Amino acid sequence: MESTASLPTKSVARQRLGEWWPYLLVLAFLVLFPAIAALTIGDSTAAQPGAGFFEQLVQRAESGYAKFWQGMVIQMLILGIFAMSYDLLLGYTGILSFGHAMFFGTGGYAIAILIGRNFNWPFGLALIAVVVIALVQSLVFGVLSLRVKGVYLAMVTLAFAEMFFILAEAGDFRAYTGADDGLHGFPVPAYLSATDHRTRFYYLALIFFVAVFLMTKRLVDSPTGRVMIASRDNENRAMMIGFNTFWFKLIAFVAAGVFAALAGALFALYNVSVTPSVLSVGRTIDALAMTIIGGVGTLVGPVLGAAIIQLLGYWLERWFGANWTLVYGIIFMLIVIFLPYGIVGTLRARSFRLREGWRRWRKLGDRD
Repeated sequence: MESTASLPTKSVARQRLGEWWPYLLVLAFLVLFPAIAALTIGDSTAAQPGAGFFEQLVQRAESGYAKFWQGMVIQMLILGIFAMSYDLLLGYTGILSFGHAMFFGTGGYAIAILIGRNFNWPFGLALIAVVVIALVQSLVFGVLSLRVKGVYLAMVTLAFAEMFFILAEAGDFRAYTGADDGLHGFPVPAYLSATDHRTRFYYLALIFFVAVFLMTKRLVDSPTGRVMIASRDNENRAMMIGFNTFWFKLIAFVAAGVFAALAGALFALYNVSVTPSVLSVGRTIDALAMTIIGGVGTLVGPVLGAAIIQLLGYWLERWFGANWTLVYGIIFMLIVIFLPYGIVGTLRARSFRLREGWRRWRKLGDRD
């Protein structure tokens, strides 16, 4: 006879599995994607006849369309990290920032400068430095910015981002930033070259993506995250019951800044290039668009929005050439009009209504 003490454990495990199985399914697909791409769209002539199966699989994954689509997914993962970091601000804390690209660009420039010819740091040490720089930067600017609210906060963050944009373009720091030209061809470690080892870089980006997703989800599901959501919904009420919302918003600001800087570092390593455009307000608008398309405050939505924007940009440019941005704008307007909560947000709202309707219908049936 089964012990009653084991029932709660099994029910909790079943509940956790029911909650996480979609994420695990997507993760399994992403882990297997290089192999799937190698077997389906990889260049079979790139595999050496005398090599083993695994070696041939890697060689096919590093060639043809398989290599190209790995690059597309890498960019989706990087943009997904950036979009998740922005959703942590806008979706879960209610902070509208027009300067989030400041952290993205800082991460890109920091990794490029530190592993470049001026400093020649090892990758691991440079990555730690990126985290420390982003931590200090987001802490300082968060303390200064979060003293105001609403549109004033948005303008302050925009002003800080423009300051860094001007500094990156300034000729006074050309030896470090490359001024208008940016930094190109800096020495990326050979084992991290996205050109020579695309599959290896793919898994590096996937590891970073999964780590950021788990940390962000843990944060938003924690008591701290609940206070962030409460301050978003009704900050005055959260303050009345004893929470100092400033510190909780600062935690979100710092976490979002560090995650955005990591995305910027990966972006620079993948492209072996970084220019002042990564600090522009247009980069922040991209994060805002990804968040709105996917669903504000859903965490999964911005990732989906990043994938949609990346794929739309590729296909629309192929189909419509230089006019693809006009078509993209029309599609964006249609999504906003017909999916006001974003793709994931609208699906969740409608599924909730269906479940609620089904529950009420069953109650009526039970009464009869």
